[in-house]
Amino acid sequence: MEIYRGKRMVIEKTNVFLPSGGSKERIVVRPGKAVAILPCDGDECVLIRQYRHAIGRWIYEAPAGTMDAGEIPEETARRELIEETGMAATMIEPKGCIYTTPGYTDEVIYLFGASGLAPSDAHTPDEDEMIEVVHVSRDEMHRMIEDGRIVDAKTICLAYRCLR
Repeated sequence: MEIYRGKRMVIEKTNVFLPSGGSKERIVVRPGKAVAILPCDGDECVLIRQYRHAIGRWIYEAPAGTMDAGEIPEETARRELIEETGMAATMIEPKGCIYTTPGYTDEVIYLFGASGLAPSDAHTPDEDEMIEVVHVSRDEMHRMIEDGRIVDAKTICLAYRCLR
């Protein structure tokens, strides 16, 4: 049963049938598909520092965004990279996907590495996003994960998949 429908999210209450034969009520959040991109050229990576209302703080993270209807993941990755960083990439490389929190949501994020970066004239940030672009070395990014300055799960996954 649908209990909420927003612009990009549906929340459902459903019964799950258990292997034991019983059932249990569950809430499932369906936010749609998304992408995350780790742009790096040589030793330099581009992150964003963004205010996240749900946790009440600014965090470092990889550029990311929700797929629009009819978009394929690579199109979304190219669009979001330009929107959030002002940079376009000549190379976008798929790095698999992750399920963010499969205990209560079906959200999937497609991961991409990006290189061949250049400023883009098509830069049009979303008006509701507070974003600062940050350039860090690969080593600094690893230190930021280790010391807790980077706490965003998709960004940590991208570092693992792109910087090994």
